[in-house]
Amino acid sequence: MDVRSFEKFNPIARFRAPAPTVGVLRLYGVIGTPSPWSRHLSLAGLAQGIEKVFKFRHLKAVALAINSPGGSAAQSALIARRIRAIAEEKDVPVFAFAEDVAASGGYWLACAGDEIYADENSVIGSIGVVSAGFGLDGLIERIGVERRLYTAGDKKALLDPFLRAKPEDVKLLQEIQSDVHESFKRMVRERRRGKLRADEDELFSGQFWTGRKALELGLIDGIGDMRTVMRERFGDKVKLRPAGLRRSWWQRRHGHGIAGGAAPPGPADWADGALAAVEERLWWNRFGL
Repeated sequence: MDVRSFEKFNPIARFRAPAPTVGVLRLYGVIGTPSPWSRHLSLAGLAQGIEKVFKFRHLKAVALAINSPGGSAAQSALIARRIRAIAEEKDVPVFAFAEDVAASGGYWLACAGDEIYADENSVIGSIGVVSAGFGLDGLIERIGVERRLYTAGDKKALLDPFLRAKPEDVKLLQEIQSDVHESFKRMVRERRRGKLRADEDELFSGQFWTGRKALELGLIDGIGDMRTVMRERFGDKVKLRPAGLRRSWWQRRHGHGIAGGAAPPGPADWADGALAAVEERLWWNRFGL
């Protein structure tokens, strides 16, 4: 009788060490406050999944599947901090895998990993801060509209798009951006300590690179996809287990962002949805995607 036949008729012989499990947390999309029209990444939306992915049986590691052009710095920091806190509490290694793009806030999320991998064609980096808007003061003058704005506090109407930008207001915005940039740089320095191989003036300029160049700069640890790297690390029997979130019937039918029991969208909501779609598309377009 061969080994397989023996195991078939002898249940005791069939008991083996369980296959190692790697929990997979998908971080796809623009980072920011979610709405009925977006799948933005936020701590509120991901907290349940983060908790769940670290509770799988026979867990050997957690893998972050990242495809994000960035977004809110605050939400990027909160998500990454929660992942690191639980990883250290559970003593579980975290691996980050960039797909099309892990840039700006997306790279901030990648830094939650103990090791970062990407495809050689992935877009990596953009360690900087950007604020964008429109100046419409000339438009309303041409069409004969008078702007009436009343505030208590001389900075309450800071950078109002219908008013001409004041140098002192722009300076204040740049100071805020500088503070956020410093926070981003501290995260990268801490998580990539001893691995960065370029001057900070280059790394923290807001520039972005392909995965191959990012490897040369020390922003990532290797070129590779999740399945291949995890099989190399934990063996061919490793199980990649996604941390799916439960959604209500209404959410499954009408979209990720709408809470169960929410009222159907009205005309104003459709307009908001169109603007949100354009804004989200612009985030991806920054990286040629």
